[in-house]
Amino acid sequence: MLEKQNMSLIQHLEELRKRIIITVIFFIIFVLGAFLYVQDIYHLLVSDLPFKLALLGPTDILMVYLTIATVVAITATLPFAAYQLWLFVKPALTKKERKIALAYIPALCLLFLGGISFGYFILSPMVLTFLMSLSDEMFATFFTTEKYFRFLLHMTLPFGFLFELPAVIMFLTSIGVINPHRLQKFRKYAYFLLIVVSIIITPPDFLSDILVTIPLLLLYEASITLSKIIYRKKLKVEEADSHSAQLD
Repeated sequence: MLEKQNMSLIQHLEELRKRIIITVIFFIIFVLGAFLYVQDIYHLLVSDLPFKLALLGPTDILMVYLTIATVVAITATLPFAAYQLWLFVKPALTKKERKIALAYIPALCLLFLGGISFGYFILSPMVLTFLMSLSDEMFATFFTTEKYFRFLLHMTLPFGFLFELPAVIMFLTSIGVINPHRLQKFRKYAYFLLIVVSIIITPPDFLSDILVTIPLLLLYEASITLSKIIYRKKLKVEEADSHSAQLD
């Protein structure tokens, strides 16, 4: 019996290793593909800046190009990674759960893009404008390319993942792992965690923390609302199935 369990564990680890390798291969392909257009993407990102970016060393621009290519590759790899994850957990799911999980993959990708867009088009300009206003013309504005893109990375990529929270919660609700009552019960702990996350990913100033914290808290509340909708539908389906079984 123990030997069979060990074999099963080894098979699961082998399957996980296979899925990770496939995902990494896709990621590497997209990184290499992004490098073909990285200069065009760079010029697009800096075209509307009201200031010039400077380089402090010959390797700075290489690090910036690598950062851009990595973000593009992560975005492009996400649907493939989600599909590989679905293939890994597929044997443990029922036929209905498999269909539900597969249907959430497009939502994950759209929410990731939405999170990055929110960070780039809305949050980054607001935070950058506020930080620049602190100088009040007392200092000469000097931005290095590497530091600006590091700031941009902190303002966009985390939101790509955090914006997937509603889809993840809806999926977990639909398969019965969590429910809205549990989410409401742990609301204060979730708030504390989201506040910590917002402080970590933003520049060290109070306004930036507030501008990031509020959307995250609203995102959690939206997740609870969506969970309630999914949970009610799930209960109705279960009641209908139970009633049908009694008639049979």
